[in-house]
Amino acid sequence: MNFESLKIFCTVAEEQSITHAATRLDRAPSNVTTRIQQLEADIGVELFLRTGKRMCLSTSGKYLLGYAQRLLALAEEARHVVTEGRYGGSLRIGGMESTVASRLPLLLGKYHARHPVTRLELCTGTSGQLLDQMRTGALDCAFLTLPLSIQGTAALKKIGLTAKTVWREELLLLLPESESAVRRAPDVQTRRLAAFAPGCAYRALAEEWLGITASTDWKVDEMGTYSPMVACVAAGACVAVLPQSVLDVLGAPPELKTVRIGRANTCLLWRQGYDVPAFRNLLQLLKEV
Repeated sequence: MNFESLKIFCTVAEEQSITHAATRLDRAPSNVTTRIQQLEADIGVELFLRTGKRMCLSTSGKYLLGYAQRLLALAEEARHVVTEGRYGGSLRIGGMESTVASRLPLLLGKYHARHPVTRLELCTGTSGQLLDQMRTGALDCAFLTLPLSIQGTAALKKIGLTAKTVWREELLLLLPESESAVRRAPDVQTRRLAAFAPGCAYRALAEEWLGITASTDWKVDEMGTYSPMVACVAAGACVAVLPQSVLDVLGAPPELKTVRIGRANTCLLWRQGYDVPAFRNLLQLLKEV
């Protein structure tokens, strides 16, 4: 097992195809197939389930993927550190959809202008998904709202993570025109909430404020981005919760009403001891921005 074999393995796992992985790696498909077969022979287990041209990870392959990603990231991190940042390295950043839409474009644009040789990789997810990826080492850092179960330095230290509050968001309940008289949660007549999948911290706050968990007449419509949420609210189909910063970016029809339901901190989360030049550059830029 070597780093090149692990890189090929991870690429096939992501593409679920030898042909697509070979194109991405600029290798012949036969070479990729051979390297996967050699890796399976070396470990002694089948890493993929082959169904036609599709390659799906076996149970053993799923276990290996997490280790392979961490090993590759650690190798790149070591190279970045020992060259004192001359090798630009990479930074795998996660962010909530709201943060990516409203906060990160300016920040990452400035970062790239100042450090063009560092490769930035960005993915979005709910706070719960991002927290899981931080725990497994799939991300180097992430912008998220911590769940109530993980608040404070001691709770974070227990799982090997460190957090720094970087933004404080005003959370708004966006309501259709027909709900213009709403002032409090009991006033809301629309019984549908547009929200992200479970694990979204804002969804949890909205459900608590609206009393959804204690009610049987509410329905949650899960969506992947904020734009369709705003559109559905405008159509009178539902209500939605979103930060003021996102609403400022997206805009909304002026007849839609908002009610403030609270505040939430957006934290930058990273692994304890993670101290590479690319990440230090991000921390420095956050102080300035």
